[in-house]
Amino acid sequence: MRPGSWLWALFATLLWSGLPTASALAQSSAQTGTPVDLELVLAVDVSRSMDPDEQELQRAGYVAAFRDREVLRAITSGPLGRIAVSYVEWAGAGRQLVVLPWTLVEDTASGERVSQALAAAPFEARRRTSISEALLFSAALFRDSGFVGARRVIDISGDGPNNEGVPVEEARDRVLDQGIVVNGLPIMLKQRRMSGFFDVGDLDLYYEDCVIGGFGAFTVTVVEPAEFASAIRRKLILEIAGARAAPDPGADDRDAPAPPTA
Repeated sequence: MRPGSWLWALFATLLWSGLPTASALAQSSAQTGTPVDLELVLAVDVSRSMDPDEQELQRAGYVAAFRDREVLRAITSGPLGRIAVSYVEWAGAGRQLVVLPWTLVEDTASGERVSQALAAAPFEARRRTSISEALLFSAALFRDSGFVGARRVIDISGDGPNNEGVPVEEARDRVLDQGIVVNGLPIMLKQRRMSGFFDVGDLDLYYEDCVIGGFGAFTVTVVEPAEFASAIRRKLILEIAGARAAPDPGADDRDAPAPPTA
């Protein structure tokens, strides 16, 4: 051994013994996600029962929402002043598409980037309606979001009941067991002219009974095309603020979520 080589060997031993192992590095990286007030998956129905004009109105509602001053104010008013959002389009089992990967929204510029990405994405209608698979797919996205949210929420829209995949109540309960809240946006533009075997007369009640769940879960219903933008805006503000929906003035009490209890 060359003179002094034992010193280098000792130095190397001390150096490497002080470095984290690969498993420790992986564990550390999993714990260093960016903290946000809310991790939000927007799970949007693009089944063929949604007419092209309805799909355009729905997408336009989300594009407008992330440019809306009140939505951005709700985001920046949180304890951390930022949220993470992902946008998923879904239809039947195995037909889910991440249109917008997890994206940080913390100011007007980042909100504009979300709006531009959604506006540029193509439309693609798909067959069947699997709310259950949409919920499970959306819940899995939280595992590798790169963020650590004080709250995790799935905001799911749809114009019909579950007609493919596992039972929706089973999927919903599996999602709730992970500490994820599920809110709903039932789209009831065609409720007065049901035409399919799978249609239900009271989609809002179906969502309340079978789809939504978790602390403070609520629905906001769309019954007219002109309501898309305002309903989406209102719902996002409530989700970001962690509030529950209050009845709209003049709305049927049956359609309004119950007010929070003391």
